[in-house]
Amino acid sequence: MRTRHHRTAPRTGDRTGDRTDPRTAPAPNAVPAASAEAVREAARWLGALRRQYPELLTELAPGGRSPGAPRRAPGPATPDRRTAPLRLHVSDALRDVTDGVVELEEAVRDRLGLGRPRQAPVPERLDRLLALLDRTAAHPVLAEHVHAEARRMARRCARTLGDTEPMAPVAGRCPWCASVSLRALPERALVMCINPGCRCDDPGCDCFTEPAHRHVWPEHALPAAPAGEGDR
Repeated sequence: MRTRHHRTAPRTGDRTGDRTDPRTAPAPNAVPAASAEAVREAARWLGALRRQYPELLTELAPGGRSPGAPRRAPGPATPDRRTAPLRLHVSDALRDVTDGVVELEEAVRDRLGLGRPRQAPVPERLDRLLALLDRTAAHPVLAEHVHAEARRMARRCARTLGDTEPMAPVAGRCPWCASVSLRALPERALVMCINPGCRCDDPGCDCFTEPAHRHVWPEHALPAAPAGEGDR
């Protein structure tokens, strides 16, 4: 009579088994860190664009003013009361942002296999894009594209509305002049030295001839200050 042998399941890490140690296995559907960051930034810029777009419409209208500014009572044009011409730079920005939002939503839905979106006003399209960001995070290239486009359109809106870009102090000293004069420009992901006397070691740099010139670096590529300069 044949003896039946019971097979033993391969141990974790056994080369003959198909199992993976759960302590080292990647989490299912894990989102890359860069993609998650791109989606967070995209949400911030889309939210800003969602707030700015109605203001852009207000600026486009004849006699339009920013929200909160005093307005004259409506009425026909008279010798002392004239209608304002259409603001072409606002019209150009509005068309750019409107087309950009439509194209961005179409690209996102196409990549996610959702088909063409239904027609809707721009604010509603922005709400739909915000709702799709969690799914967008699973596609790193798409997430970065959404981030870049949202930032571009929000910055154009801000410039058209006359907003100035905020600056924030940066810890440390300028790598050229060693002064505590570094400022971050978060909307452009840059760091600037605001010291008008800052000079570098490049004889051809405009800092020697142009008083308004300022040294600028990408925020993640700021050179280290020379050794010992921090003690000045």
